[in-house]
Amino acid sequence: MSSENGQGGEGAEGAPPEQLALIRESVRKAKGPRAKPRTWRGAALAKERPVARVLVDKGVLHLDRYFDYAVPEELDADAQPGVRVRVRFGAGRHRVREGRREGGGLVDGFLIERRDESDYAGPLAALAQVVSPEPVLGEELLGLARAVADRYAGSLADVLQLAVPPRSARAEQRPSPAPLPPPGAPEPGTWTRYERGAAFLTALASGGAPRAVWQALPGPEWSEELARAVAATLASGRGALVVVPDGRAAARVDAALTSLLGEGRHALLTADAGPEKRYREWLAVRRGSVRAVVGTRAAMFAPVRDLGLVALWDDGDDSHSELHAPQPHAREVLLLRAAQDKCAFMLGSWSCTVEAAQLVETGWARPLVAGREQVRAAAPLVRTVGDQDLARDEAARAARLPTLAWQAVREGLRHGPVLVQVPRRGYVPRMACARCREPARCRHCAGPLEAQDAGALRCGWCGRGEESWHCPECGSFRLRAQVVGARRTAEELGRAFPAVPVRTSGREHVLDTVPGTPALVVSTPGAEPVAEGGYAAALLLDGWAMLGRPDLRAGEDALRRWIAAGALVRPQGAGGTVVVVAEPTLRPVQALVRWDPVGHAVRELAERAELGFPPVSRMAAVSGTAEAVAEFLGMVELPQEAEVLGPVPVPVAAPGRPRRPGAPPPGEQWERALIRVPPGRGAALAAALKATQAARMARGSGALVRVRIDPPDIG
Repeated sequence: MSSENGQGGEGAEGAPPEQLALIRESVRKAKGPRAKPRTWRGAALAKERPVARVLVDKGVLHLDRYFDYAVPEELDADAQPGVRVRVRFGAGRHRVREGRREGGGLVDGFLIERRDESDYAGPLAALAQVVSPEPVLGEELLGLARAVADRYAGSLADVLQLAVPPRSARAEQRPSPAPLPPPGAPEPGTWTRYERGAAFLTALASGGAPRAVWQALPGPEWSEELARAVAATLASGRGALVVVPDGRAAARVDAALTSLLGEGRHALLTADAGPEKRYREWLAVRRGSVRAVVGTRAAMFAPVRDLGLVALWDDGDDSHSELHAPQPHAREVLLLRAAQDKCAFMLGSWSCTVEAAQLVETGWARPLVAGREQVRAAAPLVRTVGDQDLARDEAARAARLPTLAWQAVREGLRHGPVLVQVPRRGYVPRMACARCREPARCRHCAGPLEAQDAGALRCGWCGRGEESWHCPECGSFRLRAQVVGARRTAEELGRAFPAVPVRTSGREHVLDTVPGTPALVVSTPGAEPVAEGGYAAALLLDGWAMLGRPDLRAGEDALRRWIAAGALVRPQGAGGTVVVVAEPTLRPVQALVRWDPVGHAVRELAERAELGFPPVSRMAAVSGTAEAVAEFLGMVELPQEAEVLGPVPVPVAAPGRPRRPGAPPPGEQWERALIRVPPGRGAALAAALKATQAARMARGSGALVRVRIDPPDIG
């Protein structure tokens, strides 16, 4: 220990301790701060380009611009465009000392450029710190982030929070491996099943930029086909980016790329990797060590050099829509990248969204499909069970599953596993009157009544129990399951087939794969595991529950989920059968029977064009309290062609339950207005909404208003 008078004992290595007074004096005589500086009083400025233009990480619209700062001489070498910096923000004009502005709070930011002079006439504050000399924000990524911010009426800082992962010092200190030479062009493989599949790969390998909407054939080959498209792009000396909806799909594409190209040629960017590993992989891409990227939603901003291909799998999946402001969709971001980098574009899925159909209808992309003979050879046999069949079926009236479904399960279990898709998780999430089908609701708050784990009824909103319910419409005291959950279905099937194992896959526990041995696999939509050799049969239960949702995309989404489950079933030639419990005359059911999602999407697109619904038109949702929405609509200067729909009340969010994006806080009464403009006026609409939101924030308006461009759910 040392003391003020220097009479302490010696240090651990025998050296006399240094007096604290001498330490203070040495720090006082130092030419400049050594640790994280707070201010740079009297410090000399950089001799060349002494002004740094900085984007501060504030994330508010009225501060969505660059700010100029002075560059101290000691930070001159590290303060290069693209690095992370820290600056003092919020000091007023009155806090000036020795010609420098001081004070304010420390905030993070990115150094955009160095300049000789500033456009600001007043005194400048100095950069406080260069966090790391590693450049993480290049011109291409900055341009993409600005385009995304403008399209979605958001701030550049918010987009960069999505685009640039958090820093890990340990990852930055590790050097990235040397880049490998381009591989050879791959063989077409299963791409020969498609009419223009081989030509598409040839165009990629020769440096072309084809744009395609790819309807993949049923089966597990899609991941290998994506890998071959990436390999063909790498063979041309360019980079490739593949975005998939979840970690399971990313793992399949990762395994296919590793099998085709070996280790070290691609990076896997998913949240499951952890912050440090993910940042290390991202840096390898940023430094040019790796030219191919496979990842989930956040990978849409991956800084791939010499980008030659952007590909998106299953663009209809909700996971592709970002939950954080400004809530961009991966499909739209990749479309911007394809236009910005003039690279190839591929939108692939077993199904087809209306947006994908529009790309083909407008001629921007070409269809990449197989002939009808190939489709019939790869797809399973699809059979339907409608209301008339259920009315004639004694077993369906006594039990939940009709006779045809039981027969399909029994026959399928002789040859392999059987998939059962249930629209809801849990036990009995929703109840209804057994006589008139009126939904059972709570007497206190009108919330839906639930029966959890075969127990007593309780409200799904307020949680109160219900012991003496009766139907207010017909007076019946009998209840039926409106939508039966996955666990209840697994329990019923387990009793019916006691010798067969039953597995469940849902939100709590998602299975990746199951063996090819006989078993019942009960899954919610999107959580279906892949069976070795494919499923022998599949049951798609409660189809009306998905088709009856009050949403513009209900039919499209139901068909997409059915086809995703049916694609895991063996082909019809191998005995694969799919039974869907839904009215066979409905358009999505007919499209499933014919295995024609493209035709369904084209017809949906034609209807939306007549009605002026997205994606033919551009639309924005403005939500908040009634007073705030009215104030916003009164301030905004909309394009002349704009049409305001509403406002209408938004359903009140129940406390303790998951909220949809854009939903009001629990218990608050909100309204929502939709603003629609014709094609070509989307940029003007976004600019008007952004300007109004920025003006409200600048004047400190306390009422919150949420603006969302192209909301996926508009009712």
